[in-house]
Amino acid sequence: MMSKLKRFAPIGLYLSLAAFVASAGLYIVQREFTLWLQISLGLIFVGLAVFAILDPEQVRIAYTGRQAKYGSNTIIMSIAFFGIVAVVNYLVYNNPERWDLTENQQYTLAPETLEAIDRLPGPVKVYAFYTPQMNSQQAERLLDQYKFHSRSKLDYEFIDPNVEFATAQQYNITRDGTLVFVLGEHQEQVTLVDEREITGALLKLISPGERKIYFMTGHGEFDPEGTGEASYSEIKSLLESKNYLVEKLNLVAQNQIPEDASVIVIAGPRIPLVEQEVQALSTYFEAGGALIVMAEPLPLTEFGEDPDPLAEYLETKWGIKLGKDLVVDLTSNQPFFAVSNQYGDHIITEKLKGFLTIFPTARSVTTDSSVSQAFMLDLILTSQQSWAESDLNAFRDQTQDNEAPQIQPNEGTDVLGPINIAAVVDDSTNKARMVVFGDADFASNNFYNQFGNSDLFVNAVDWVAQREELLNLTPKEDVTRLLVPPGRYTLNLILLGSVFILPGTILVAGIVVWIQRRRRG
Repeated sequence: MMSKLKRFAPIGLYLSLAAFVASAGLYIVQREFTLWLQISLGLIFVGLAVFAILDPEQVRIAYTGRQAKYGSNTIIMSIAFFGIVAVVNYLVYNNPERWDLTENQQYTLAPETLEAIDRLPGPVKVYAFYTPQMNSQQAERLLDQYKFHSRSKLDYEFIDPNVEFATAQQYNITRDGTLVFVLGEHQEQVTLVDEREITGALLKLISPGERKIYFMTGHGEFDPEGTGEASYSEIKSLLESKNYLVEKLNLVAQNQIPEDASVIVIAGPRIPLVEQEVQALSTYFEAGGALIVMAEPLPLTEFGEDPDPLAEYLETKWGIKLGKDLVVDLTSNQPFFAVSNQYGDHIITEKLKGFLTIFPTARSVTTDSSVSQAFMLDLILTSQQSWAESDLNAFRDQTQDNEAPQIQPNEGTDVLGPINIAAVVDDSTNKARMVVFGDADFASNNFYNQFGNSDLFVNAVDWVAQREELLNLTPKEDVTRLLVPPGRYTLNLILLGSVFILPGTILVAGIVVWIQRRRRG
């Protein structure tokens, strides 16, 4: 009876093989220990048992015959192979790395973001409040990148505010899709989920507490609240992302510098400041204040022949001279645009080396260290193919013309390049700091995002405000990215087909060929 049933023994092996393939496929696709997976695993052992019962002689030969010796070698080699694979996987798991092979590095965080993550002073917990109706894929993808690069400094958790209502109330959640960043006793909320907003939240945690920046008004300065190209609204947005509070200051009307002023910015006045304003600025600065002075060339102002009390103060008190000239730079497509060629050795420009900054219609800024004991440094120099043109009348009818002016430098009267167009003053006796630029257009909405312009201005603000921990960490705008990722089952099916089904088919074909050859003797 058993001899007749012996011919059905291979069916048990086929059943075990099919059950093994089915078990692997179910686990890869579902990633859950479901009932069907349990049944498949059980059928593996059922098939082996059927084979052993129907053909016990074949089992004995497999363990004692010549084939057992070769089989044991195969087993040893298989164990060695899987051992090597296990060791490699262990090393990769404990030393994770990611490579972004997309053309525009769309899955790579900006260097400023990575540096901000590295500077986190402690562990950050992110609570992502999302209902099932809100798509959370983008938030999860971004947060996963932040977590990966944080090396355990940052972790996140998704919470359904409708289910955990008390937690949502605790963090004052009023909008679906809100992220809450918590570091110690400090927390920040983000409702627009992109890299710039998330990095801005981290910067606020790194340096908590708002600091006020006052932009001077009343003299035709660039407006931080305007919306046109000749305003500073984009720069204001960048400053606010780093926890600065930006306000305007009419010093003539107010007659004094507010006590909460961290930085005073004088952004391209069109008419001169009056003596009482300069006196107030002098008192503020010499008591340890922070100033950013941005002076436009005289042909672009309405100064005329009127005296300039601010320029006089800078020159007589600190040795900073604003040139009555206009920089011409032949390395630029537009000769009125001064282009940086060299930076001074300073923390403001430390990370800008290798990046250009451009200055439309700039004037020269020269320093005289003999006037003051404060530390001074030439910050930005143009190339040797530039000069400071002192004949301003030659430009008055051409500043609105797109054609290049037909002029040449006069060695006797014009200063030949390189020309310095920015300088820093650091008075260690009272911790006062100042940066003077010979241009104000470079930070306007029209030019702030050109090359390193925005970094230069915001770095200058961070430095004079003595917030060195925030230098070079200005969040960048995201590149528009369009990607519709496949679902979980689709990805798992791709994995099943490419990693298991195709190689498995080849393996089964090999086994069948081996069995057929064995039967033939």
